[in-house]
Amino acid sequence: MNEESVSIKGHLKLDLHKKDGRVITTETDNTVSTFAKQAIIDKILASPTLTEKPGWMEVGTSTPASTLLGGYIASSRTALDSKTRSGAVVTMICTFAAGVGTGTITEAGVFDVVTQNTVNMWCSASFGAVTKAAGDSLVITWTLTLS
Repeated sequence: MNEESVSIKGHLKLDLHKKDGRVITTETDNTVSTFAKQAIIDKILASPTLTEKPGWMEVGTSTPASTLLGGYIASSRTALDSKTRSGAVVTMICTFAAGVGTGTITEAGVFDVVTQNTVNMWCSASFGAVTKAAGDSLVITWTLTLS
């Protein structure tokens, strides 16, 4: 009997665009939440019961819990710029403009609702401090790969 396992892996790339034109890049792998795994497999059903889809990112100043960020930055939940698929890879991109998500950022999450600090969180990551000043912008590229 052949057995095949399936896994989903997330990767996060943060490009901090400083006001002076420099770009500082940080990359890390991430956690895919239990809710996301259930929602993904639910889509196979003829009549899925979990209709939510990721559409927003949020940044914070702590460490993510299992369903929310540990210390979200107020008014940082931002709609995705794009969400695309190529083969078994989904790429989500979100831009936090100047004045949005300002502070020392150490966590980020992907959500399926616009309301800040509410569930459902699909993915989360913690990383070394990224200091976003008011005049800086931040572009987060999040990839999910099914293998």
